[in-house]
Amino acid sequence: MKAVGIIVEYNPFHNGHWHHLQETKAKTAADCLIAVMSGNFLQRGEPAIVSKWARTKMALAAGVDIVIELPYVFAVQAAEQFAHGAVRLLDALGCQELCFGSESGDIAAFLTAAKTWFQHKEKFDSLVRSELARGQSFPKANAEAWRQLDSDALDLSKPNNVLGFAYVKAIWQNKLAIVPRTIPRLAAGYHDESFSHSSIASATSLRKVLRQTGQLERIAAYIPSTTAEQLQQYRLTYGRWHDWEAYFPLLKYRLLTSSEEDLRRIAGVEEGIEYRLKQKIVSAETFAAFIVATKTKRYTWTRLQRLCVHVLTNFTKEEQNKAAAPTYIRLLGMNETGRRYLQQVKKELALPLIAKAAKLNGDPLYEQEKRATAVYTAAFPEPLYSAALKEEYATAPIYFSGMERK
Repeated sequence: MKAVGIIVEYNPFHNGHWHHLQETKAKTAADCLIAVMSGNFLQRGEPAIVSKWARTKMALAAGVDIVIELPYVFAVQAAEQFAHGAVRLLDALGCQELCFGSESGDIAAFLTAAKTWFQHKEKFDSLVRSELARGQSFPKANAEAWRQLDSDALDLSKPNNVLGFAYVKAIWQNKLAIVPRTIPRLAAGYHDESFSHSSIASATSLRKVLRQTGQLERIAAYIPSTTAEQLQQYRLTYGRWHDWEAYFPLLKYRLLTSSEEDLRRIAGVEEGIEYRLKQKIVSAETFAAFIVATKTKRYTWTRLQRLCVHVLTNFTKEEQNKAAAPTYIRLLGMNETGRRYLQQVKKELALPLIAKAAKLNGDPLYEQEKRATAVYTAAFPEPLYSAALKEEYATAPIYFSGMERK
């Protein structure tokens, strides 16, 4: 069976994701489609709107054959570390190809850009350092360094191009046999907050509408019915969808009761930002207001969000430095096709395939996952808090036996 990988967050799964799945299947002739998905906290430092279990059900209902979890230590990171963890997991599961969405839509541009980057890496790194010294944010420093290399192969000011470029570099750096492919994103951009297409909208815009109105019917045209069902069921069960404001009291407590020395141990806390964090948190009444007051040219909104998640989960620089590569494959869900594929390859897997979380106790990567789960579920009152915590440890991989639907 030919396995093809995709790297996803599905926050939530929408029609653009559906298009990506269909195009991936058509372009690669995949027998088994494997998604490596971020857990309860995401790459841009945000809590997922619903749990990884609910998003796994969305993915399986849409036609993904296997869903595995990208551990927190790779999921809540900048593009390079995020990509490194994701492609290593897909390789460990035997994926022959990786297909990602991008603004470019041209894989030749990514391959040319990667070749240029490897040939001129020292010069590129020097240019990045110079831009950082001028006070630029890391993303802008990268984009400007790329421009100064006089390479017009790929626009690295676009967020999905940046991620795709990181995937291709990670495949080459790790000398993996995975063949990268890309398809163009349709209509809505990654950060678009408005609806500008008849059936495609960004996850950012969908979450914004849900946060402001709480009305699923307002986004019904942009999501599969199975996504709507999972969103509705989750809110009925737990009484809410997740956003940063639910965690702001916890963040405020952590920052006010931690010393500057404590904060300096946390991943992402650099250059004296700990003093600014403690100063700005005192008068901030909302998470959004806190970020607006704290951000600088160097510390962008996204960088601060990731840092704040690490503060909540007590993820330290030492733990980050030790997380060199994935140590396990955690299975979140599968359908019959996925089950047959796993039976075919289980004796050849490069990492242990884990179905029961208890088997991971003591693994440093999973110990951090447990802390992240403790924070994520803290948005609920008791007894829901304890019930949601139990779900992390007691839930078996989801087996989807139904037909895929839109």
